[in-house]
Amino acid sequence: MTRTELAARTGITIANLSILKNNRAKAVRFTTLTLICEVLQAQPAELFTFAPQEVGSVSRM
Repeated sequence: MTRTELAARTGITIANLSILKNNRAKAVRFTTLTLICEVLQAQPAELFTFAPQEVGSVSRM
């Protein structure tokens, strides 16, 4: 499914879908995640992967 079609089916803008796709999002709302999962008939775990960062590469405040 294209981002254009996903945007039309979910009501999420193509720009916001691009941010999610390119790993530039700092957070994802549960409502957004729910919409995407419903349209794609997927579970959240199917949409995400976890890759631990190397020690020392974590930014601290």
